[in-house]
Amino acid sequence: MSRRNPRRRRIAALVNGEAITALDIAQRTKLVQLSTQKTPTRQEVLDELIDDKVKVHLGKRYISEVPKREIESTFANIARRAGMSPEQFAKMITASGVSVESLKARIHADFVWSQIIRGKFRASLQVGEQEVAVKLQGNPNQKQEPTGFEYTLRPILFLAPRGAAATVLEARKRDAENLRARFQSCGEGLRLAMGLPDVAVREAIVRQSTDLGKQQAEVLNSTPVGRLTPPDVTLQGVEVFAVCNKTEAKGGESAAKREAREAVYQERYQALSKKFLKELRSQALIEIR
Repeated sequence: MSRRNPRRRRIAALVNGEAITALDIAQRTKLVQLSTQKTPTRQEVLDELIDDKVKVHLGKRYISEVPKREIESTFANIARRAGMSPEQFAKMITASGVSVESLKARIHADFVWSQIIRGKFRASLQVGEQEVAVKLQGNPNQKQEPTGFEYTLRPILFLAPRGAAATVLEARKRDAENLRARFQSCGEGLRLAMGLPDVAVREAIVRQSTDLGKQQAEVLNSTPVGRLTPPDVTLQGVEVFAVCNKTEAKGGESAAKREAREAVYQERYQALSKKFLKELRSQALIEIR
């Protein structure tokens, strides 16, 4: 019978009575290496784990329970950005020496902390128009477009079983690329897509560019009307969007103004978060061993 390495179970620190083990440090070190391609020092990793313990400890006082679906949804989004299904992503990080639970523990701490900061400092996080204007003036090279765009899209899904092998998803990507090459207009192209096996053509949806992330907005902006976006792996298979119409949006914030507002918000959020965490750490019972 094999025994766990006692060094891995060794307690490196206690935070309000909760242990941080050598295994926790090893797992977080590998996670940081995997996500940043840099090797952190042991102290940097230990500080990060202490911060997480402090955050979660406080969260227990304000948040009765973190919905499991929030953690799973965030995990799935990380996998999707990596171009994989959650199952494939889990296998990949496990093969790299990072446990799925280690990543989900970090997601849990970040979720709890975000909820606390946004709730406690709600008023302080409000961004005024004057602050946005000052931020825009500080970025003279920022494009000052008056409005964004409104897109009419038809999602097209190349179906694949949940947890499908990478070879299956690659085959579905090739199918999607073949359709992209033949898709010249929504009228003819959608009829073509509807005739393909294991392909679902969804109803039209309307999206504002100012409501999209920067990467999504750039993809749609670079896709001509009547053509398809590049394929993207989802939980249900491989998805592309037919851009059937693109018009200048009426009213609302420009993309530049929205980005400036978000930048001011993030700067304030980070400053408040850092100050509050420092205060909490000074009050916590932390024992380094």
